Amino acid sequence: MAYLIQLKTHSDKRGNLTVIEKEIPFAVKRTFYIYGVDDSVRGGHRHHTTYQACICVHGSCVVSNNDGNIKQEFVLDQPNKCLILEPRDWHTMHHFTPDAVFLVFASEQYDPKDYIYEQYP
Repeated sequence: MAYLIQLKTHSDKRGNLTVIEKEIPFAVKRTFYIYGVDDSVRGGHRHHTTYQACICVHGSCVVSNNDGNIKQEFVLDQPNKCLILEPRDWHTMHHFTPDAVFLVFASEQYDPKDYIYEQYP
């Protein structure tokens, strides 16, 4: 089941520093980010093995999730809010603000065979 974690953030008069190392529950093998999204829906899949940690580092978006039992929606609107997606989590990302930058850390390198595009019944 997908869940949110708060990333440790150190703030002072100079600004903010958010720490990711040792905060996400897997070793990172792939990193990518999505930006410049129009009104399209992104995602629309789940995985056989890949875990993901998702952060909207700028702007905001909504992640809709279905793990086969529970449907949830998460608003990612702060750069210290991190959504952990497990392999069984069929998810879409939508309602991106024009300035949104959506960062993803994945537990596995890209493999098209790891993707499951069929939604749960």
